[in-house]
Amino acid sequence: MGVINKIIARQILDSRGFPTVEVDLFTNKNSLGRASIPSGASVGKNEAFELRDKNNNFFSGKGVKKSVKNINNIIAPELIGKSVFDQINIDRTMLNLDGTKNKKILGANSILAVSIAATKAAAIELNLPLYKYIGGIYSCVLPIPLMNIINGGKHSNACIAFQEFMIVPMKANNYIEYLQIGHSIFYNLKYLLNKDGFSTGLGDEGGFSPNIIGTEKVLDKILEAIHLSNYEPYDDVGIAIDCASSEFYDKDKYDYSKFEKNTEISSIKSREDHAQYLSFLINKYPIISIEDGMAQNDWKGWKILTNEIGDQVQLVGDDLFVTQVDKLKYGIERRIANSILIKLNQVGTLTETIETINFAKNNKYQNIISHRSGDTEDSFISNLSVAFNIKQIKTGSICRSERNSKYNELLRIEELIGKNSICPSWIQ
Repeated sequence: MGVINKIIARQILDSRGFPTVEVDLFTNKNSLGRASIPSGASVGKNEAFELRDKNNNFFSGKGVKKSVKNINNIIAPELIGKSVFDQINIDRTMLNLDGTKNKKILGANSILAVSIAATKAAAIELNLPLYKYIGGIYSCVLPIPLMNIINGGKHSNACIAFQEFMIVPMKANNYIEYLQIGHSIFYNLKYLLNKDGFSTGLGDEGGFSPNIIGTEKVLDKILEAIHLSNYEPYDDVGIAIDCASSEFYDKDKYDYSKFEKNTEISSIKSREDHAQYLSFLINKYPIISIEDGMAQNDWKGWKILTNEIGDQVQLVGDDLFVTQVDKLKYGIERRIANSILIKLNQVGTLTETIETINFAKNNKYQNIISHRSGDTEDSFISNLSVAFNIKQIKTGSICRSERNSKYNELLRIEELIGKNSICPSWIQ
């Protein structure tokens, strides 16, 4: 029972139209686990290696034929015959096959696709919901969605330095209420943008990409949409921002002009000024979470920012920690940030991801499960979130099927859990 019988890899397209890896893993009972892997645009320097072909004549150099070949010719022969239920052994076998710290030989995208496909096949083999197979019988918490409504930075063509602006429902009786709050504010924001002559084209994660210049003008418009939707800031809805500060950091300076032109604020800031500006924003707007408030290698800046506002808001390390225990441990020892973004492809296996989640929990850092800007309809992260009772998830806007696939999966999971499901209120 539960022996890996066949592994097949292929190229498919992600939400940006670039190739990515998909894997079908079969057991000897013909249970099928299928997984497809997302890809980021704003990528941390310390993320596990994503293997691409770099043939400019094929999908702009983004092909993954090498990754597919590695899975079919190297990984599959080593895993066929192994128990599909021995996830740790499956992942360690692939890590040993690669032999490098950042998975540069086989590619993290190759390894992760097989890792997730094996988990899915195992759950199907036992006829268990995926979240319950991973997490057990006490998995019952549905995550609060951090819903992207405006894209800036590298995720759009808007003249906005910060990469993501999200709304955060503060409480709900069931999951559809979370989604209703997001729906209402999203479409009232669209109405306001149209009324004022701004573009309502969409960025990579389904948020609007308006021709607004500057962060404060964006936040003003979001606040207006919250009020128009008859919700109260702080009581009903908060705002989360992802600065993606690494994208406009250079030589100890934060240069907003890389994305913004003709703003009312100084374009180039020291790390101290940048921290002060974020402090100003949280006092002016209902901002409850800031992701990547400082650049990934600016540890001095992160310490300044944590000392400045770490006791007032959630400070999330994404590029800073890249879902890796050693990076998170370094930050915890220096009391930097208070939360971590969890992206499976930053580390490359399910086993390593779970190690990071548990390490964060044991050190009282909040976990936030996250998608990537180039994503697929695979809803694995919804199951992962519920499996470990993680209270927050980032999976994009309330539109675009690759984003809504995660929300729809959470609705199905809520139905399966039934009366014991929990929709948590926001707790800092």
